[in-house]
Amino acid sequence: MLEIPFCGGVSLEKHMHAFFLHRAIDLAVQNVKENGGPFGAVITKNNQIIAEGVNKVTSNLDPTAHAEVMAIRKACYSLQTFELRDCILYSSCEPCPMCLGAIYWARIPTVYFAADRKDAAAIHFDDEFIYREVQLDPANRTLPFIHLPLVNSLQPFINWSKKVDRTHY
Repeated sequence: MLEIPFCGGVSLEKHMHAFFLHRAIDLAVQNVKENGGPFGAVITKNNQIIAEGVNKVTSNLDPTAHAEVMAIRKACYSLQTFELRDCILYSSCEPCPMCLGAIYWARIPTVYFAADRKDAAAIHFDDEFIYREVQLDPANRTLPFIHLPLVNSLQPFINWSKKVDRTHY
């Protein structure tokens, strides 16, 4: 278990959250030194670190390898589950739209972050365009989204609904 130093005048709970958030920031700082992106994330359960992640987009040649996604993948593997309902995510920066989606899919109930999207935009990590695009009807997005229904388009859903032993999520 981690030893969390206590500072007078600050509640233990607030101090613990700050401790884990500082860890996410430290991971981001170290990742920059190793030529990675300036983002770090920590996932805890019962005040213990379950997983950590840093931005590995360029080193992994993977545009989805954001710190939060990397931490979610590790936490799910470590806990052998696809839901992190009892966990908290700490991120060095406000999660981008993709990470926000992953956080909701993982069912993480609480997220703490240090820098915000405006801070990230100031160093050219600007996701505002994506935030705007997500709200649009697919036909009105800048990137063409073309709905092409086929005869068997619904077959996967039909098969899923008939599957008795499916895992609900």
